[in-house]
Amino acid sequence: MMEHGKREPMFEMFLYESNQLIEQLEQTILDVERCGAMTLEQINQIFRVMHTIKGSSAMMMYNHISELTHYAEDLFHYLREHPSAIDDPTSLTDLVLSVSDAMKSELRKIDRGEETKDHFSELVADVRAYIHNLKEQGVGGKTAPSNALRETVERQPQAKLARSDRAEPGTTAYEAVLRFDEDCGMENIRCFTVVHNLKDNADIFGYEPEDIMTNHEGSSERIRRDGFRIAFSSPQGYDELIEFFAGSSYISKVDLTTVAAASETVEAVPEQDARPSADSKTPAPTSAMQAAQESIQSTQSHFLSVNVEKMDKLMDLVGELVISEAMVTEHPELRGLQLDQFLKAARQLKKITGELQDVVMSIRMVPLSATFQKMNRIVRDMSKKLNKDVALHIAGQETEVDKSIIEHLSDPLMHMIRNCVDHGVEAAEERAAAGKPAQGAVWLEARNAGGEVWITIRDDGRGLDKNKILAKAKSNGLLHKAEEEYSEREIYSMIFLPGFSTKEAVTEYSGRGVGMDVANKNIQALGGTIHVESVLGKGTSVVVKIPLTLAIIDGMTIKVGDSRFTVPTGSIRESFRVNDEEIIRDPDGNEMLLIRGRCHKVLRLYERYALRTEVTALDRGVMLMVEYEDEAVCIFADELLGKQQVVVKSLPPILKKINGVSGCTLLGDGSISLILDISGLLQPAA
Repeated sequence: MMEHGKREPMFEMFLYESNQLIEQLEQTILDVERCGAMTLEQINQIFRVMHTIKGSSAMMMYNHISELTHYAEDLFHYLREHPSAIDDPTSLTDLVLSVSDAMKSELRKIDRGEETKDHFSELVADVRAYIHNLKEQGVGGKTAPSNALRETVERQPQAKLARSDRAEPGTTAYEAVLRFDEDCGMENIRCFTVVHNLKDNADIFGYEPEDIMTNHEGSSERIRRDGFRIAFSSPQGYDELIEFFAGSSYISKVDLTTVAAASETVEAVPEQDARPSADSKTPAPTSAMQAAQESIQSTQSHFLSVNVEKMDKLMDLVGELVISEAMVTEHPELRGLQLDQFLKAARQLKKITGELQDVVMSIRMVPLSATFQKMNRIVRDMSKKLNKDVALHIAGQETEVDKSIIEHLSDPLMHMIRNCVDHGVEAAEERAAAGKPAQGAVWLEARNAGGEVWITIRDDGRGLDKNKILAKAKSNGLLHKAEEEYSEREIYSMIFLPGFSTKEAVTEYSGRGVGMDVANKNIQALGGTIHVESVLGKGTSVVVKIPLTLAIIDGMTIKVGDSRFTVPTGSIRESFRVNDEEIIRDPDGNEMLLIRGRCHKVLRLYERYALRTEVTALDRGVMLMVEYEDEAVCIFADELLGKQQVVVKSLPPILKKINGVSGCTLLGDGSISLILDISGLLQPAA
């Protein structure tokens, strides 16, 4: 077993591919349960997933995972031959999800370097018992039609190729030439996996290149150029072997030939001679088959897997380029000079830099579909455990956000979906009494809105009871003003307070007041906002607004003494000048401004961060009104320096605890500007 910590590319690839395949597996089986039937393509898809994980885990010496998937593969092999055996999709879904859960748990342990299981004896027994029951029940006697996969590989006539005299009685000698997807990478490892899996049902004579495990680069290059040749004998038939190869990952083409007789000569013939001739008894591939294969190859060649670290590095370099471009074009020594040609070249540089930035940003954009589809499993499991009938409706899953954001979005969405199912949607009796359909509904929707993505999670449940929330907040001592002064939005926002829950009984899913607090904090950490709307008896909507990216933002740079601050332009409501006479003070002595009938707190940054400045009189500086959700504050600064795109950098550890500062950036003149966190500024100074 591989030791944790080495993090070799092959190990990373194993974890990545396995997790991706398990997600694909879960989505497929949930679709089966939802539709109440299973198509042959879905059976084949799950079979391929199991087969691939089986091979890769065996190659990585995780034999317990390989054993589990082997039996799961047996199940779907049986179902493929007897599709009518599927008379209870729910029990099949339960079993497959148990297998996927077990594999996910093991992969997490492997990823963290924790001790893993030796075997899945109970789960394997369940799978075997399920197969046994299907056979005992005698259902599924009807044999499935030929596997569609067979149509995507090229069938070859017999040819004089390998050492058929080495084949044992009852077996047939074969030679196969495998070709892989153009951009799959690690061809030598994939060939090793094929050989490893083939040994279960074949006697391997030899293969070319022979040095796939000792000469990684050289053997991979030869496989890409000439294909991977393997000679073997097997008791399996031609079609079964074609099926085997087609089920292996990243194989784009298989040329499989049988060796005619045991006494045949052993000379190999060039690959092109093995192609079907005009008078061959084997029918040539149909135009539809060729079109299908070309379509697959064409689609696959349009995608390229790239290491995330390389993408992050590229993004960093683009950020540095943006800064360098600003440092050159805004250099202080250029001020006042008449440099027409320089300005023309600078505009061209800015244009190209902007286009490069857009391209790199687009590469990092990932659709929300994978994150959204995970919620199907959560709703399904909760519905069963809570004995509720709840349907999840997904819309806008093709909406894209930066990968760095999407990685932190899954947990908040999970908590909010769980809250909808557990808190929002009523039990069947309560829904019937309210005249609602028996099946509750939860919607998960996403859409672009300017530079933001809005995600809405809503349900048709009982809604929030304002009086109950206020009473709970009052009993917990959370009210800071008279009850009648709280707006609806403020009341609903209380469900995000730490430890706040109106539910009297603690369940597996909620009741401790933790989930929504975590969701709110995670969304805030992403620079997003979250607010709640609700109608009692009708349902609740939670709207999450998140930025498209955290890497580069539009900001307004302001000056306070010798310091620079950057305010995200999305938070700025307006800027204006005031004088001392316009200031009013509350009973605690806090400065306030009355603007359009509402009082807003004045925040002098030089006082907040103990900075030296000569601009302390209000009429000498500028006021910037910024907002977060429905709260606003007036920031007093010396002057506005201008708007520009800035590259967000992490704060050094010593500055990370400064309230109201989320990061920093390097300005065109080489100075450092601190990026203000508006939600933090609204909190009392530490």
